[in-house]
Amino acid sequence: MATLFDRVGGFGTLSKVVLAFYDRVLDDDDLAPFFDGVDMRGLIDHQTKFVAYLMDGPVSYTDEHLRLAHARLGIDADTFDQMIQAMRETLEDFGLKERDIELVTGRMRARQGLIVAASKA
Repeated sequence: MATLFDRVGGFGTLSKVVLAFYDRVLDDDDLAPFFDGVDMRGLIDHQTKFVAYLMDGPVSYTDEHLRLAHARLGIDADTFDQMIQAMRETLEDFGLKERDIELVTGRMRARQGLIVAASKA
């Protein structure tokens, strides 16, 4: 059985999805500041691999890597939800079926604790 990664067209399509995702994110006044000074070319490569991983593509990715990459960014739950929504809308734009969108965003959401900063009480 083909993976979602294969069904969407592999890295060729995923790179376009991720580019469109970041176009959407960088146009958002709330999300764009998180990317000030970021090497977007490197980030897009990194994110393409991450989305491929979420789609059962041929990529190895660890939760520890994800945690370390986001540890100092101060991402809160609302911002995380906005990013999930941006990914959902991007996947819809590319014609993914609802069940496939739910799979990807559900796997992203399952990693929320690795991305969202712990609240300081």
